[in-house]
Amino acid sequence: MPLHFRECEGADLDTLVNISKSTFSDAFEKDNDPEDFQTYINEAFHYKKLAAELANKDSLFHFVYDDETLVGYFKLNIETAQTDIKDPDSVEIERIYVLKEHQGKKIGSWMLKKIVTQAESLKKNYIWLGVWEHNPKAIQFYQRHGFAKFGEHPYFIGSDRQTDWLLRLNI
Repeated sequence: MPLHFRECEGADLDTLVNISKSTFSDAFEKDNDPEDFQTYINEAFHYKKLAAELANKDSLFHFVYDDETLVGYFKLNIETAQTDIKDPDSVEIERIYVLKEHQGKKIGSWMLKKIVTQAESLKKNYIWLGVWEHNPKAIQFYQRHGFAKFGEHPYFIGSDRQTDWLLRLNI
């Protein structure tokens, strides 16, 4: 079976916590203060926090598989679950991650196409996300897929105030 995804359920909480910590750590741990980073990981990916997010009807977590192998996940927010914009005509991509050993296989591009299709089926007009200003590889990835910068917002890793670029794709 080729790449496919499924919406996460309550029974997936352990796997969701593990993949969230793993992918975020692989992507950002080396670029952050260890204490701030650990504080962030412990708060952002705590079981209770992810369980509440998973139970929120406006937060949509999806696991991505290559055949039967879990290769990544994405989290979409609509309506009141959105972190900043809260526009009923939009979808926020809060998280989109591919496990380190599966990167370079165009899985992220595949996920974005599926996210666009899902946003269209939800009758949304645009997709937006925040990406760390010091992550040029991710910024270039999103720009290659048609996203454009429309603003900035603060993002905290522990006590470290960082800046995310807000990117938007009209659909």
